[in-house]
Amino acid sequence: MPPQILIAVLASLAVLLITFGIAARPGKDAVQARLEQLVVQPKTLEEYELGQPFFERTLRPVIKRLSKVGRRGDQGGIIARTDAKLEKAGYPGGLRGADWMGVKILSAIVFGVLFFLLLSLIAGVQGGLFFGLIGLPIGFMAPEFWLGRKIRGRAFEMVLQLPDALDLLTISVEAGLGFDAALAKVVEKMEGPLVEEFRQALAEVRMGRTRRDALRDVATRSDAQPISNFIGAIVQAEQLGVPIAKVLQIQSQQLRIERRQRAEEAAAKAPVKMLFPMVGCIFPTIFIVILGPAVVTVMGGGVGGGI
Repeated sequence: MPPQILIAVLASLAVLLITFGIAARPGKDAVQARLEQLVVQPKTLEEYELGQPFFERTLRPVIKRLSKVGRRGDQGGIIARTDAKLEKAGYPGGLRGADWMGVKILSAIVFGVLFFLLLSLIAGVQGGLFFGLIGLPIGFMAPEFWLGRKIRGRAFEMVLQLPDALDLLTISVEAGLGFDAALAKVVEKMEGPLVEEFRQALAEVRMGRTRRDALRDVATRSDAQPISNFIGAIVQAEQLGVPIAKVLQIQSQQLRIERRQRAEEAAAKAPVKMLFPMVGCIFPTIFIVILGPAVVTVMGGGVGGGI
């Protein structure tokens, strides 16, 4: 028998034996299989680490180490002021003041390396080093622009959510609930950054802090004038003994008027904002469509006249 045929026969027999062994293996007991599904197997440390998001596994340890450098160089309470900004932004990523300094240092390193690698291909090694040094301060300040945008966006979301929250708060107070109970009803029924601030204020009140101080901190963290006006009216009504329901009705009407005014203002700005894309994108296309054939005709006539 040729060796090629013998090898093919042996391979076929091996495949048959493996298939028969897998098929003949007794199946699991149904009860045992069900128990294995119900019992949660404990994760190993490696599985737990791999289950974490990329930011938690890689960037956060680096930020924690770099934050130590930020603590050493803290002069004049920079970390405290940064922590106040992060509080207004809702502590994105769970970062604190010292952690944010680590983020800025990491961003400076990344920008410096990127500027060096990209521009060294164009301007040479010396030019890459120069632009790499320029990239360090740019990278150090870039997170601040993102943080400022985050603060403004969160404040804008809170202002948009305030009328709906105030309506529910007014209805709850008119139904007979106290202000704290009505605020708890708002926290229960709604979601958003403003509701999170109200939830924190309620927790502080339940821990023994005065309602006045807790609400004033909400106004400080919100960094929005309509919310500051609303909380100022509530605090003043509490001090003067004015009924809360009446104050809430007046504030609700005022907020509806302001919301309508903001909508009218945005509608008035729309034509001006539409002017820039029209000038930059639509008008050049129209000029090409209208003047293109004329330009081709003139160029063709000039070439023909020259011949």
